[in-house]
Amino acid sequence: MGARILIPPSPKAGDVIEVRILIQHSMETGFRHELSGSVVPKNVLRELRLDFNGLVLLDAELGTGTAANPFIQFQTKLFESGWFNLRWVDDMGVQGSERVQCILRTS
Repeated sequence: MGARILIPPSPKAGDVIEVRILIQHSMETGFRHELSGSVVPKNVLRELRLDFNGLVLLDAELGTGTAANPFIQFQTKLFESGWFNLRWVDDMGVQGSERVQCILRTS
């Protein structure tokens, strides 16, 4: 399971930027059956949090209605350079994280 945080390459301080997050996860609903007839256990991302320099920008609980390999996109305004830190936990207790640095240009 992996993730990508996509941000513009060199935004200017005060600009509104688009943050895009892509997480590779199968998001099993618990409703699907294998050929043998056994149920594939439910396993979805239950906690998802993105912060920037410690300030929480996104705190979400995802459920069975979320597609596999979730893609989340939102806009924010930054006034300082720093790190985006993404953390998640799924129903099986598997945890993951990703981080990316954002360096703002001054002019």
